[in-house]
Amino acid sequence: MDVDSAAGELFLLRPEEFTAARDRLAARAVRDGDPELARRLKALRRPTLAAWVCNLLVRNRPDEARALVRLGEGLREAHRTLDGGRLRELGHRQRALVASLSREARGLAEEAGHPVGDAVAREVEETLYAVLADPRAAEEWATGRLSRPLAGVPGFPGMLPGPADRLAAPPGRESGGGSGGVEGAEVADLAEARERRRRERRREELDRARRRAEQAAADVRACETALARVREAADRAERDERTAGRHLAELTAELDAARARRSAAEETVGEVRDRLREAERAWRAAREAAEAADAEVDRLR
Repeated sequence: MDVDSAAGELFLLRPEEFTAARDRLAARAVRDGDPELARRLKALRRPTLAAWVCNLLVRNRPDEARALVRLGEGLREAHRTLDGGRLRELGHRQRALVASLSREARGLAEEAGHPVGDAVAREVEETLYAVLADPRAAEEWATGRLSRPLAGVPGFPGMLPGPADRLAAPPGRESGGGSGGVEGAEVADLAEARERRRRERRREELDRARRRAEQAAADVRACETALARVREAADRAERDERTAGRHLAELTAELDAARARRSAAEETVGEVRDRLREAERAWRAAREAAEAADAEVDRLR
């Protein structure tokens, strides 16, 4: 097992299955004597729902994914060369392909048992636009291992410096002058679209932050409850230890007393045995004297 093959499996799992599976693989790596692999596996972050849907799309629709990457290359080249006609042509293809891939992504998520709503679909679509705008985003997306969706705005606003910025409007919105600039009203519309998109992202980020804060507060409460239980158990263990210590001291004192009594009894047994031996000698001597007296009486008769 290596980190690439493991990651390939992990990022296709549903988000709620990711962490447990990753930890099992890391534990197996530790058992196999590869702590570096375990460390790299533990560093893999659980994908958000939108990132997981993007990964499904890359893995299950590779031809369409490559077509999106190639389209992004063409769009960026048209921006660099200020080719308005080419931008209009590719802009139509861009909208059609992004819409098609967005539908495919939602269908794949539903087939995998995890249907997604409009908010997640917007994050997926934003990722697709980021792939079109940024070659680094395209490279990251093509791995199929996103842990977070990518940020992007249709039409690549602000992607290029200098004159190309004046062409950075959503495809199909260029003025009729071929490779000329964007009309003032279109610039205002673009600025409004950017601001609206920025506010939407901020609201979504705020909602995610609030959910994380609520989850963190719930985790803190759960930890406090667990800590209280552990402290109670520790207090009980200390009381039991003190009781056992007192009992041990009592038993030790009784053992010492019993040993003293045994020692005294052993001394008494020795003394009694000495007296018994003396009594036995006296008894034998008396018996011998009695027998001698009886023999003398018999003789005198």
